[in-house]
Amino acid sequence: MPRQARIDSPGALHHIICRGIERRVIFGNDSDRDDFVARLETILLDTSTRCFAWTLIPNHCHILLQTGRVPVATVMRRLLTGYAVAFNRRHQRHGHLFQNRYKSILCQEEPYLLELVRYIHLNPLRAGLVASLDELARHRYSGHGCLLGEHSQPWMATDEILGRFGKKAPTARKAYLAFMADGVTQGEQPKLIGGGLVRSSGGWQQVRSARESGEFLKSDERILGDSSFVDSVLGGAGEGLARKNALQQQGVDLEAIVHGVAQALGIDPSETWMPGKQPLRVKARSLACFWAVQELGWTTTDLAARLKLSQPAISMAVRRGEKFAREMDWQLEDVVLKNLII
Repeated sequence: MPRQARIDSPGALHHIICRGIERRVIFGNDSDRDDFVARLETILLDTSTRCFAWTLIPNHCHILLQTGRVPVATVMRRLLTGYAVAFNRRHQRHGHLFQNRYKSILCQEEPYLLELVRYIHLNPLRAGLVASLDELARHRYSGHGCLLGEHSQPWMATDEILGRFGKKAPTARKAYLAFMADGVTQGEQPKLIGGGLVRSSGGWQQVRSARESGEFLKSDERILGDSSFVDSVLGGAGEGLARKNALQQQGVDLEAIVHGVAQALGIDPSETWMPGKQPLRVKARSLACFWAVQELGWTTTDLAARLKLSQPAISMAVRRGEKFAREMDWQLEDVVLKNLII
């Protein structure tokens, strides 16, 4: 069975933590860091994803993102895959760069947004990369200096954060700096990286039952927020799972998607996975990959293994499929269900 997709929706706030495999270095020099930042800029602007805070530590990084027009999972897949390939090429190495899946904590905006901004931006100071807040302001690989006007990153939502500290930039920056200074003595904040209620292998009903009994289940997806926020997230996720279950009950699986897309495009289903750049085959393959990921919850890694293709090739197909579906105004129900043979 494919691994369940991460919880997400437009406007959702995510605290992303990416670590090197076996805690190894993922940013060895400024060339690495500059490459990562350049890729982050391109992807965030391309996907209308907002970034409120970020910092790069030699063996990990923190990014605070708000989902735009594409899921954060897509943003991170493009970012980490592209960076890992380039890093391996630069350093003449092979194999995985990142530790398993990145951690994604779905966060309630109030009261956690500013707490997360402070926690993330103080990471270089806690890690000993800089010795003081003054040095942190000049540090190029953190969003703290961007908020203080020391350097600029057009993809960072600085106005959104500064606007919470004052109407005029000088006043806002002074208040923000005082807020940061108050956090220096706080040390680690486990709740900001550990989250609260999470999805468990037993499903959403088990999570709800555990919550009612006061238990906390730990997995790799976490939710940080109060009871009403947790309820709304679980409810939304439940709707998504209900849709996937409904599709599965109607017989919609990867094979059904391939058959429906092929019929709609007027080709034989066997052509879908044939190599080559014949336009209809490319379109069929791309739409099938997109709907498998978007609607059935397949990950690009699982899909690549199933189809014996590379993960980057699947990621590219998903992006093309999303574009094709939007341009042709095709929905899965219109293309697959009406052509479904049970």
